[in-house]
Amino acid sequence: MKILVTGANGQLGNEMQCQAAKATQHTWFFTDVEELNITDRNAVAAFVNDNTIDIIVNCAAYTAVDRAESDEERAHLLNATAPGYLAEAINARGGSLIHISTDYVFDGTAHTPYTEDMPTCPASAYGRTKLAGEQAVLAANPSAMIIRTAWLYSPFGNNFVKTMLRLGRERTELGVIFDQIGTPTCARDLASAILAAINHGIQPGIYHFTNEGVTSWYDFTLAIHRIAGITTCRVRPLHTAEYPTPATRPHYGVLDKSKIKKTYGIKIPHWEESLRECIARLQNAKS
Repeated sequence: MKILVTGANGQLGNEMQCQAAKATQHTWFFTDVEELNITDRNAVAAFVNDNTIDIIVNCAAYTAVDRAESDEERAHLLNATAPGYLAEAINARGGSLIHISTDYVFDGTAHTPYTEDMPTCPASAYGRTKLAGEQAVLAANPSAMIIRTAWLYSPFGNNFVKTMLRLGRERTELGVIFDQIGTPTCARDLASAILAAINHGIQPGIYHFTNEGVTSWYDFTLAIHRIAGITTCRVRPLHTAEYPTPATRPHYGVLDKSKIKKTYGIKIPHWEESLRECIARLQNAKS
């Protein structure tokens, strides 16, 4: 297979590059905006055709959740219009697209894990643009696979884990929200699941993927500090109301992963197990 991975410099894109190093039976093309502007419809079509691409893995996105509230047009361009162009281009070749979406397509008012067929109701500009992206992808390429994920982190780029490690070493006290519940996702595990889907044969539809387990941002932070050996920073629980942000975030964003596990035979690690591995990778990179 000839596989194009967009957003290659991001967290998931970097982890896909690590997966590609082990999956040499495929031919891989890694692009970011410098190599391919996915908001340019003609450029996308030309790249896909010229390189006879079979599968696109779209890791590119506008992920600045709060900034999207005042920049929804740009967020829509990257999160909805561009994925539609990718889906259209690969559909013309009879290929498939794996597109990454988010738990923010739900409003977070549920009390049991969200399944793929539950009604969407985004409560933020980011969520609206990501839902529009799902719709654009499926309209242009019915054979597409959409994977909704949440709380993504990795050794690459900026993310919550790296921020909490830095702040834990810089400060003696830190306030973290305790009343938003979800599941962290190690980008390496998501990349591994994507490769499993490719090797198994992509089955169209919407799927959910995070690590196993449930936690809050507060408890997640405590685990980050405990695993990293940070003992000099006191972490205080905050209500969401005590830390106002431009965008409304889901209070409950736990995703049910039964479908992807059953379809592709995937075994998913618990979030704390994967967190330990990620922190070890970060520590080894510094040593």
